[in-house]
Amino acid sequence: MRVFDEYRVETPATPDDEQPARQRRATSWLRKSWLVPAGVALAVVLASIALIRSNDRPSTLSPEQISSTISSEVAKGVDAALNVPPVGEAVFKAIQPSVVFISGRPNGSAPDETASGAGVIVDASGQILTARHVVHDSTSIEVTFADGTQSEATIASEEPENDIAVLRPAQLPSVVVPAVLGGGVQIGDDVYATGHPFGFADSLSAGVVSGLNRTVPIAGGQTLDGLIQFDAAVNPGNSGGPLLNSAGQVVGIVTALANPSQEKFFVGLGFAVPIATAGGAAGAPQQ
Repeated sequence: MRVFDEYRVETPATPDDEQPARQRRATSWLRKSWLVPAGVALAVVLASIALIRSNDRPSTLSPEQISSTISSEVAKGVDAALNVPPVGEAVFKAIQPSVVFISGRPNGSAPDETASGAGVIVDASGQILTARHVVHDSTSIEVTFADGTQSEATIASEEPENDIAVLRPAQLPSVVVPAVLGGGVQIGDDVYATGHPFGFADSLSAGVVSGLNRTVPIAGGQTLDGLIQFDAAVNPGNSGGPLLNSAGQVVGIVTALANPSQEKFFVGLGFAVPIATAGGAAGAPQQ
């Protein structure tokens, strides 16, 4: 089995559009660093409320009891702040039940040759949003849901100008979990890409939005317009998978990667169709 070869963009990477790794790490640290002081502040407030309420009663707390109460509440607040799960973990848990593995048999291919990519469930009827080039010209399409359910699927609708397709599976899993569709993104926003790069199922990568409204050339002399540019790693097998924000909401559908060397691997730039565009193919409202 081979993983599907994403569109490879010949346009060279633009350094000005990429956020330096050191700055991203510093930003991530700053975002996390507020948790401990916030937890401490909350603990002090709770302790103060407890003391105020206790003062309504006839008994009087000693300074030692007051200090002990505050110390105990502060410790609880710090523990709670430090035990908040990483954002990436929460994002993966939110989207994992909605991500689908897609395999197809390209027209004219050898009997044992398949192409693969990813997709995401977008409504209660089980419709799957993916990149059109993952399934276009396939003689058969099979989807595998998160619970292991496998089903044949057909193309319900296509938007070639946006490289978007909607699949309708013949059989649904016992529980259908549609993804939550998000709104727009801004340059610098944290984003996450999930899919099956090189056949490694349920993989997650993280990065930031590094550009908006990009136009990139694709096969056949066509172009895709209005794309989100991001630097979360994507490779063959990620095509059609969701691009997510920090809340685990789908903000785009991965469609292409840029590699000036013409090799089939990630070198720093990925592109996704905004969900406001992609979701319309499945009947989703405008974001």
